[in-house]
Amino acid sequence: MVDDTSHARELTLLFLTRLGVHQVHAAADGREAQEFLEFSGDRIDLIICDWHMPGMTGLELLQKVRAIDPDMPFIMVAGNTDVDAVKAAGELSVSAYIRKPYSPRQFEEKLMAVLDKV
Repeated sequence: MVDDTSHARELTLLFLTRLGVHQVHAAADGREAQEFLEFSGDRIDLIICDWHMPGMTGLELLQKVRAIDPDMPFIMVAGNTDVDAVKAAGELSVSAYIRKPYSPRQFEEKLMAVLDKV
């Protein structure tokens, strides 16, 4: 889970916990997430990432993830995005989008749809 807003990270963690997910690594930005992916050695099953973050955007992180693992499920979370950005994420095979703010039900539906494809 990657988001520069602590409230968004806490909310997503709460939703994931209610869905029975117990191991979640939360990163405050794309660079922290990238370092975790490169050096932790932990198995990652899914990335949920905010689009707009300082330092490294969600799209930039998606590019780096695709270079490492082209099939990693990657859900992009966004409040506002332009058409070109959405197109760029689609070209990088983003698994799904979810628009902020989202309800627990919307989150669960999107998450299950992505995991069903895996």
